Amino acid sequence: MLSKSGIIILSFLCIACNNNGSNGQSVKTRPNPSSNTTENLYNYINKIPLPTGFARIEEPQNSFGNFLQNIGLKKDKTVYKFNGDLKGNQSAQFAVIDVTVGDKDLQQCADAIMRLRAEYLFTEKRFTEIDFTDNNNKHYKFKKPYNRTHFTTYLQQVFGMCGSASLSKQLNMVKDFSNIKIGDVLIRGGFPGHAVQVMDMAKNDKGQKIYLLAQSYMPAQDIHVLVNDTDATLSPWYGVDENILIKTPEYTFKNNELKRW
Repeated sequence: MLSKSGIIILSFLCIACNNNGSNGQSVKTRPNPSSNTTENLYNYINKIPLPTGFARIEEPQNSFGNFLQNIGLKKDKTVYKFNGDLKGNQSAQFAVIDVTVGDKDLQQCADAIMRLRAEYLFTEKRFTEIDFTDNNNKHYKFKKPYNRTHFTTYLQQVFGMCGSASLSKQLNMVKDFSNIKIGDVLIRGGFPGHAVQVMDMAKNDKGQKIYLLAQSYMPAQDIHVLVNDTDATLSPWYGVDENILIKTPEYTFKNNELKRW
């Protein structure tokens, strides 16, 4: 992902702004399970079908993993760029996450990772934990007022100053890939680099684990769940195995590039 210098103050498309500290609707998440809502098969991350014999790993209520599992999906799986144009490669995605992208080329790969983490903390009202660092280890902390309007402005500043290189430094290394968890990030910091988000996981009675990945990319575009184009029978899931390389449709990572908040 390219480094974007300067502080840029812009607005996301379709964000419900307010001044009372409410969450707004920039990330569609699953309603309270007790509510009488009807849902189609692919409305949410945790509705994506599993391979035979696998069961989802349950995450604690109010955890980051649970937040990611309950993010909504758009009915249309077409990926659009920030300017409304179609992304050239429409074969990489299984589904498109219902999260705003904005109208500027800002919310690229690492930015999408920071966006999801920040949205979770904002939803949980853990405002003082929303803190990102640039490549020189300068902190960008979310400060009062804790409302959606200020949050949107803050994120634009973060996207302008931070990227894959800085985020890779901020995150903590996961030494053993077999210990992968929902919320982890595969990331290679650089200019450009790339990053993808672990959105969901499942396992079977044999202890085998699988996971879902999501990404934004360059230029800024809809965040989307990736297909697994190396294993059509498992897709969109990826298997936790001994392979050093993790091949996604548009980037190949190494299993020692897994990191965690």
